[in-house]
Amino acid sequence: MATKKEWFLATRPWSFPASTMPALVATSYVFLKNSDNLSAVNWWLVVPIFLGVVLFHSAGNLISDYFDYKHGVDTPNNIGNTNMMIINGIFEPKTIFRYGFTLLVLASIIGIVLTCVTGWQLLVIGGLGFLLTMFYYKLKFNALGDLDIFIVFGVLIALGTSFVLTGVLDYSVLLVSAPTGLLITGILHANNTRDIENDTSANIATQASVLGLKMSRIYYLLLVGGAYVMVAVLAAVGVLSWIALAVVLSLPIAIGNIKRMAAHKQPTDISDLDGNTAKLVMIFSLLLSIANFITALFL
Repeated sequence: MATKKEWFLATRPWSFPASTMPALVATSYVFLKNSDNLSAVNWWLVVPIFLGVVLFHSAGNLISDYFDYKHGVDTPNNIGNTNMMIINGIFEPKTIFRYGFTLLVLASIIGIVLTCVTGWQLLVIGGLGFLLTMFYYKLKFNALGDLDIFIVFGVLIALGTSFVLTGVLDYSVLLVSAPTGLLITGILHANNTRDIENDTSANIATQASVLGLKMSRIYYLLLVGGAYVMVAVLAAVGVLSWIALAVVLSLPIAIGNIKRMAAHKQPTDISDLDGNTAKLVMIFSLLLSIANFITALFL
């Protein structure tokens, strides 16, 4: 019988920055834009927002792991952060799927409650998130996984967070969350670049396998570098303050990741690059969020 720790690890908690950081960035931007009238913001809904996105993310991880196993993508020979819970016999495949679906239902319940508190627009945002989570595996296997991830983590989480907190659809938050969304897409791409050979053998077409190794390296550079360029542009046009340029403090990690992607000769060379990209997401997003809070409080 699986332990409580194994039930928790099955959700791949190392990846949670990919869902919590967009929510944090959006929250900090709401704080910045409403600094003159903070009492008008539904701050008491911050906890259910973060709980909901983590449950959605956990569900997506589990359901993806189930279909990866069923389609022969995850095998004992895989390299890196592959979830081995099914392969090692700790969980039955159906147990993982039911676990994921249960968490998806719980996340949906939180979403419905928040919809009742805020407005029907959240139902549209959450409904799209539900569908993209449930059918991510189909999109992933047809080179559309990157687009799915960017929409869910770079768009929907931020837009939903902003709407729940303010009751207003403020699309400018998407500009601020897009850099984090690019980096989160980089997590998936690092994973898929490492797994090109396995995915090709399993007849799975990911963005990385379609692009090939050379173009995948360039694509990763564009995703990571694009995040920093976007913040610089947003600061230059006044959407963010100059303090947001503090994200450059995370550049050493970004450069190290880019060098590893560019120089790797075999999958084992980037076995943990997805995890290191997740660390970059967390540090980059924390710096951006802190910059927004500081700007609101002191400038």
